[in-house]
This record gives sequence, C-alpha cells and structure tokens, in this order.
Amino acid sequence: MSKVVKQTVMALNGDEAVAWAVKQCNVDVVSAYPITPQTIIVERISEFVANGEVDLEFVPVESEHSAMSACVGAAAAGARTFTATSANGLALMWEILYIASGLRLPIVMSVVNRAMSAPINIHCDHSDAMGARDSGWIQIFAEDSQEVYDSVIQAFKIGEDENVLLPVMVNLDGFFLSHTLQNVSILPDEVVKEFVGVRRVPEINVPGLGKVPLKLDPEHPLTFGPLDLYDYYFEHKVQQHLAMENARTVISRVNEEFAEISGRKYGDGHIVTYGMEDAEVAIVVLGSTAGTVRSVAKKMREEGKKVGVVRIRTFRPFPQKQIFETLKDVKVVGVMDRCGYYGAVGAPVYLEVLATFYDKPKKPTVLNYIYGLGGRDAPSSLIRSIYEELLEVARTGRIDKKIKFAGVRE
Repeated sequence: MSKVVKQTVMALNGDEAVAWAVKQCNVDVVSAYPITPQTIIVERISEFVANGEVDLEFVPVESEHSAMSACVGAAAAGARTFTATSANGLALMWEILYIASGLRLPIVMSVVNRAMSAPINIHCDHSDAMGARDSGWIQIFAEDSQEVYDSVIQAFKIGEDENVLLPVMVNLDGFFLSHTLQNVSILPDEVVKEFVGVRRVPEINVPGLGKVPLKLDPEHPLTFGPLDLYDYYFEHKVQQHLAMENARTVISRVNEEFAEISGRKYGDGHIVTYGMEDAEVAIVVLGSTAGTVRSVAKKMREEGKKVGVVRIRTFRPFPQKQIFETLKDVKVVGVMDRCGYYGAVGAPVYLEVLATFYDKPKKPTVLNYIYGLGGRDAPSSLIRSIYEELLEVARTGRIDKKIKFAGVRE
C-alpha cells in the first residue's frame, strides 16, 4: 500500500519554498544576513518566528562570515542549524565553510545562485557554488521550486546521518527560481517532522570519560577545532573524504524514502535523465535550465532526432559512476556550464565529465558550452542550436571548437 500522503498545494517562489521546508524541519537555530536574491528566505523565517509559528532561535548578525560562525557554534552544541546566502555572501563565508565541514557539522545552507562581482550583478550563474565545490560540502542543485522544498527537507536527513555528518548546500537559481511563483506541494507538518526526526548527536569514546556526545557540553567538555598538525591532520581529511563517499548511498536512500511519502523522486538522487535509452547526443546540465533543455529534447525526439538530457542533481559528491554508465554509448555530449573557466582547461562541470572518461577505452566526444553568465537567458532556440551542433559533430566528426560561449554577442 502506498504511503504517499495528502499534500497542500501552495503558490510559492523558490525562496519561500526553502522557508517552508525549514519551518517544518524542527530547526533549532537560524543565523543569516540578507543578500539579494536570498533575502526572502530569512525574511519569511523571521516572520514565522515573530508570529509564533515556529520554535527556533533566529540570530541576526552583521555579516555572512558571522552567520556561518554562529551556525558552527550552534551545530557544535548539538542544534539543528540552517542559514542561507548568495554570491558575495558565500565568498565572505569562505573561511568558515571549511571549518564547518572539517568539524563534521551537518549545517544545511540554501545558496541562491548569483554571479560573483565585479562588475556587480545580482542575477543567476553558478560561479558562487562552483567556487565552493571543494570545501567539503555536499552540493545539491534543484531544477524547480518543488525540488527546492523537497531537497531542503532531505538535506537535514542526509547531513545528519551518522555515516555522513557533513554540511549540505542546496542550490537554487537566483530569480529564475527564487522570485518565480510555482505550485508547490507541501507535506503536513507532522509528516515532515517524523521524516527528519530529531537530530541525534553521535557518541565518541574519550579516554578517561568513556562514551560522551560529540558536542559542546559543559558536563562532558570537549575541544573542537584545536591545532592539528601533520601528525593527525592528514588522517582527519581522509575521514572527510570517506564521509563524502558514504554520502552517495545515503543520498540515494533518502531520495527513495522521500518518494514513499511524497510521490516525488529525483532519479537515483544523483542524476535525472530523459531520452537516454537510445540517445546519440546528450546535454549535461545543472539547475533550472534543465527544464528548457528537456522541453527542446522532447520536441526534437518527436522529429525523430535521438537526443537526451542528463541533469546532475548532486554535484558533490560527483556522480561519476552514473555519468559513465549513462553516457558511455553516446556519440557526442554537450556540457552546459553556467560558470566561467578563467585560465582553466574548461568549466567545472565539463572538467568533471572529461575526468570521468579520461581512462576509459570507450568514451564520447565532450564539448563545453559556457552560457547564461550574469543571468543571461537560455531560450529554447539556443538549446536547439546546441543540439543541432552536437548532431552535426556526431554525423561528420568535425569539431570547430571544443569550448564555446553560447548566447554571447560577438
């Protein structure tokens, strides 16, 4: 018998969807600083607090660096903790991002993706999150506001799993999702609370003390973040690596468990595909652009063209096994990056896909399309032109350039 529960449909933008998920997840502490286009998230949460609709401590601070610092302290004391930011705000948190992951604190943060300055731009691209891709945070990229809501709920369960204990970043495209209304199915409060449960702090063995909770506690004093030189630092970093590997299984399991109560599942939790059963060419993409790509692919398949879509949902840990299995029989792949590649071999997603196939005897031709920087639109005509170019490369084998700026004025 299906466990899918009755849900309430609400017209929410992506930021409000985040706030509603936080409201339902038994969060203890929220600390944040406003920045466009994230501000609506913490505005709504502060309204929930002011109206007595939620029992949590809201900590307004003077900067994003302080916001993440407050979250580190709260999470280290055993609290379920949340924050949100965008672009330059994420950059100001940089030092503390590594501290949060290094201390194995399962903080959840929504990043409303926005271009990095300069010049100042408040619209969407992925340069902020891509800059933080190796900071030890799990990274989930949502396609629409429904997935934003669902992913924030899942993030607490993923990060707090005893085999993971890592912070989780839920990314949503600035303005395309954050400020656009969509019908979002909201689960009942009690269902979400049961799903995420109460944060369970693991216990550790301490010589002379026995088993004690891994948190800041005057009754069982522990030191967090001490000087860690070359005699142990390396081993602790390897533990973070192993935790990120463990997250692969946990992400897939939580995706399945969430589908049982909501009726919504996002591929295997790592990638979502369309038309890949017989695709000759495919586009790999993150975020809201995937909807446009899928719409174009559907029309082109109706025309008899064998095109497919691979949307990467979790960029960290990168789903290399799924990418390989899905794309190994494809002739040509176009990777769309909403992020520049200043002085590198290519943009971040492109490089990950290239690395996946580097030592494989069977591999597709992989091209890189930089698009949408600073919020530049990616209309269906642009997506179709990319598909047509991929099909032409598959037919002739001729490549003009492996890396192109798609949709930029010449």
